[in-house]
Amino acid sequence: MRRLSAAEGGSPRRPTVMVMAFEGWNDAGGAASAAVRAIAQALNAEVVEKLTDEEYYDFQFSRPKVVRNAGHREIVWPSTTILKASPARSEFDVLFVHGVEPSFRWQSYTADLLTKAAEYSADAVVLVGALLADVPHTRPIPASFSSEDESVREELDVEEPTYEGPVGIVGVLAHTAYQAGIPSVSLWAAVPHYVGQAPSPKAQLALMRKLEEILGISLETSEVADDAAAWERGVDELAEEDAEIADYVKRLEEATDTTNLPEASGEAIAEEFERYLRRRRPPQD
Repeated sequence: MRRLSAAEGGSPRRPTVMVMAFEGWNDAGGAASAAVRAIAQALNAEVVEKLTDEEYYDFQFSRPKVVRNAGHREIVWPSTTILKASPARSEFDVLFVHGVEPSFRWQSYTADLLTKAAEYSADAVVLVGALLADVPHTRPIPASFSSEDESVREELDVEEPTYEGPVGIVGVLAHTAYQAGIPSVSLWAAVPHYVGQAPSPKAQLALMRKLEEILGISLETSEVADDAAAWERGVDELAEEDAEIADYVKRLEEATDTTNLPEASGEAIAEEFERYLRRRRPPQD
């Protein structure tokens, strides 16, 4: 990502990467939005702007919420928040975009966000999503990058997306960024469809680790890892109580092991070792 930003930006300034996730159809198990929120919080990102155009939302679908703030009740309306962080040990500034998938005027909404990317001098965009899939909860959650841009695929060694069918706002933004010439990459996690309700901390953890990798940062993820382990134990218990589900999970495990075990034993272990070394690296003055 550093080489890509430098090549595209052509400027000595510190590159900026915009990372986006949205609650809704692209957010199975709430994993994508939870991952982006958690990283933004860990990096002490500060709010720089909010998009609050009510024409984007159907409030009967994306309802406002009543919350208590400093002892007072207030209404929080669906919106899109832009935050910024400048991690000391990263080579990037990072803009985090988190919002609720809009109900209306998607083309205007997409144009607004990509205009904000230009205003904040974003050199590249990372779109984060989570989808329901036929994967077992007992195995590592698949999370992978893809890009429509051939130069991005070559630079980052990622695949071209092959999906055809209905898309959410993440897919629309990824395609529109590509058409606008903005380097962009999509990151998707596959959430077991039989436990797709939020929260899905194991999928969140998989996305956070991939974002660590592409952003060149190291995060404290032990709390999310503990939640993921507890989540897996809970699903194990539910499966044990239902013979049909247990048999289905076993078949998914067999299919996954046949397909992915060589990769898990090599590439994934290497990535884990690299994360370990980054955490042991002493802070630089």
